[in-house]
Amino acid sequence: MASTSRTPTGRGRGRGRGGRGDGSSSLPPPPSTLPLIIEEFFIVVYEDPLVKKALPKKFADYLDGQEPAKVYLRAADCGPRLWTVEVLFDGQGRMYLDKGWENFAIAHGVDFGCFVHFKYEGDDVLTVKVFDGTMCRKYYYSDDEDNDDESDDDVKPCIHHL
Repeated sequence: MASTSRTPTGRGRGRGRGGRGDGSSSLPPPPSTLPLIIEEFFIVVYEDPLVKKALPKKFADYLDGQEPAKVYLRAADCGPRLWTVEVLFDGQGRMYLDKGWENFAIAHGVDFGCFVHFKYEGDDVLTVKVFDGTMCRKYYYSDDEDNDDESDDDVKPCIHHL
């Protein structure tokens, strides 16, 4: 009778980390070789919610060379209105939401402890979702969806609903 020796499962040749054994790998390339795409980020409001807000440096780096003078904020689930917000760059790679942010923050209930989620849609448009201090999203709707030519100086809050 011939003796057969078995290799424990998972330890056989040609299987495991080595891929197919032909030198190729099914693993994705290392992160340093992938293009940097920053489409979503958030900020936490630790200080006065109505003053200019710094956006993450990686997002500012992503926009390098195409630094907009203003962005347009769209509140998710709050109609088609775009809020114009001026953008400042400090020369050290930091980007800030400035004039216009205060009106957006008031209208959408941004307060101390809020998490504000941004999604970059391209063309200088950011869709925004606001989460309160309990980590629950604030939902809003606008009662003036047909009239999106209002001045940003005319702050009309979206109406909170659950």
